[in-house]
Amino acid sequence: MICVEKIPHLLYNHSGKKGVNVMAELYLRRKIDRFLQLWKEDDNRKPLIVKGPRQVGKTESLLRFAKANYQSVIYINFVEEPKYKMILEDGYSAEDIIKNISRIDPSKRFETGNTVLFFDEIQVFSQIATSLKFFKIDGRFDVICSGSLLGINYRQIESNSVGYKTDYTMSSLDFEEFLWAKGYGEDTIQDMLRHMENFQPFNQLEMNIYSGLFLDYCILGGMPAVVRQYIEKGTFEGSLEIQRQLLEDYKEDIRKYADGVDQTRIINVFDQIPNQLAKDNKKFQISKVAHGARFKDYRGCIEWLRDAGIVQICYCLHSPELPLKGNYDDSKFKLYFFDTGLFVAMLDEEAQDDLRANKNLNVYKGALYENMVAEAFVKSGYSLFYYKKDDSTLEEDFFVRTADQLLPVEVKATRGTAKTLRTLISSGSYPDIQCGIKLTGGNVGYSDNIMTFPYFCAFLLRDFLKRGKYSLQDQE
Repeated sequence: MICVEKIPHLLYNHSGKKGVNVMAELYLRRKIDRFLQLWKEDDNRKPLIVKGPRQVGKTESLLRFAKANYQSVIYINFVEEPKYKMILEDGYSAEDIIKNISRIDPSKRFETGNTVLFFDEIQVFSQIATSLKFFKIDGRFDVICSGSLLGINYRQIESNSVGYKTDYTMSSLDFEEFLWAKGYGEDTIQDMLRHMENFQPFNQLEMNIYSGLFLDYCILGGMPAVVRQYIEKGTFEGSLEIQRQLLEDYKEDIRKYADGVDQTRIINVFDQIPNQLAKDNKKFQISKVAHGARFKDYRGCIEWLRDAGIVQICYCLHSPELPLKGNYDDSKFKLYFFDTGLFVAMLDEEAQDDLRANKNLNVYKGALYENMVAEAFVKSGYSLFYYKKDDSTLEEDFFVRTADQLLPVEVKATRGTAKTLRTLISSGSYPDIQCGIKLTGGNVGYSDNIMTFPYFCAFLLRDFLKRGKYSLQDQE
């Protein structure tokens, strides 16, 4: 059964922007749906702030939840209705804010215990966050806040509402949500996890199906406007146009929200990521961004893109050992897009044609799969780290950790040997590393303390390690 439903709340046009309510839309099931229900069931719930990049489905999911769970939904969008910025004129108390909202629109109804105030696009009016403390103390109404690019001014929001809010970060669909959209249920996800735990290879039919779905997901990415059209049409028709419009929208946000000269620098960094990921040495080099570019001039630009949720930073470890906090060089890093579909949409025309027609990426193959793994890890809650030993060929793509182990992760574009993995595991110099993980286009396997999984299993890796039901000794 396809895990979508009709909703009347919002219409997204091909640019992914919210439009008028003229027809029902397919709703794609999201992980935030479950989180929102648990939040609502908590008698001591705090005002909720949902962060994340623009057009990843925040407003759509939140409005659907609100209309299904409250008699009265007070929806205020500070971009579309700037007049509501006046609601703080008399102070931050819940009573004063409600009075001013009702003065602007007397038709809005405030029913104690059954009303939610949904403040959207708060990145343009972060002062509203100061009121969250007072709404929590008042206790009559629930409050949800959301907005794009919240990371840019989140320090101010944090200081204004510390201790009186719950945070949730939303991104584009991960591969599990994509599988839901294609009609696969929890039984499929659990079966995939069992294959990993038992080191049981998938049969050929399963490999063909899951690998095909994963390649489709790589091309499409997880932006709801793109996935929705793919589900509705059953083809890739129009997907590239939507992706390119989304990229232009992100650049427009940079021009709108970034300060002065940084606008050009931020866009330069943004445009350079695909080229630099395609190189053998994927470390991001500021000197390649523009003539005469210096790290000190661009550092803030990279942090801006990170805080906006547009890129993920993968830092180079000083040494592959625990703890990870503080054990990295913040001047050496790789940059990945938060959504691989948008990364693919930035490639040149020849690479686009080769991927879509021949399922081949040539020089971008390694970059594509690394970006997919980075995206899966971040959406699972991991931070990103890699390792490159100075004056040596020893280099590892990623690292994940358990309570007491550090596991190197190698992403292989081909089915070659994992030389660095073997070195890190067998060397006595790295006591925190006892085994490693290889992600490839091949099947599940185990050999020499290296666990091998297909790319499409990357989204399950955290659950696999957390459940701890695997036993390497059993594989000897």
